[in-house]
Amino acid sequence: MEQIIANGLYLGAQYALIALGLTLIFSLMNVLNFAHGQMYVLGGFVTYTVVTQFELPFIVGLIISGLVLGVVGALVEKFLFRPVIQKSKREESTMLLAAGVAFFLDAIILLFFGEKQRGVPKIVEGVFNWDFIIIMPYDRILIGLLAIVMIVIFIFLMQHSKAGRAMRALAQDKVAATLMGVDVKLYSMIGFALGAMLAGVVGGLLVTITGINLGMGGPTSIKAFMMIMIGGAGVISGAIAGGFILAMMESIGLTVLAAYGDITYLVIFACLMIFLSIRPQGLMGKPWG
Repeated sequence: MEQIIANGLYLGAQYALIALGLTLIFSLMNVLNFAHGQMYVLGGFVTYTVVTQFELPFIVGLIISGLVLGVVGALVEKFLFRPVIQKSKREESTMLLAAGVAFFLDAIILLFFGEKQRGVPKIVEGVFNWDFIIIMPYDRILIGLLAIVMIVIFIFLMQHSKAGRAMRALAQDKVAATLMGVDVKLYSMIGFALGAMLAGVVGGLLVTITGINLGMGGPTSIKAFMMIMIGGAGVISGAIAGGFILAMMESIGLTVLAAYGDITYLVIFACLMIFLSIRPQGLMGKPWG
């Protein structure tokens, strides 16, 4: 049981970061960013390139990955989503655009990086062994701690910085925030950039553990949507809770259900459908309508 909890906490920290980026974009712009998983993959490939091709330290690759994806997110918001939101009255338009961006990023990744699995050397060698109760490689422990630190920094910035307060105001009531002088265009772009940056950073973190490949974008987006459905769309605390809950379900499933074949996600999807039929707004979300 201790090993299951340790694995769940490690996975949960990564998942929470992914979900935070997606729910931030949704809360600010009411946009379901189907390209979130592709941004995660692109971040992993940027880190891989910086570390293996340019032979720079891993932390430098992680920072560059966050910056590159932040710029990508800002450009996508300004030149793609903003015009569509202004000109179209149908929510399906942004969904179709997000799907198009996902396919476009897949093509870019294939063109520049190929479809092979890529990875970087371990950043820390060795394995933590606590009386054979909990066994965890040191690199996973370090990555998990870095993810938790980033979650804490994100929450602090959202609560105490000017940009964070402005984005929270926009998420709660865009009209009221506009009347109070909040620049909707600026902070929507900042929010989208920050969401993309979080996805890129998680991709950079996990490239040293699981590696990265072209096919990981779609499954990552699906997991991110599952997390915000569990916690509540547009709710930061819900995204964190959803990330850890999904991770714990994965950890338990991969341990308990291993003897029955690869049915972990079959069980998780079944549980999710039952949960959403009872509470469609998620754990911390408000009823829609």
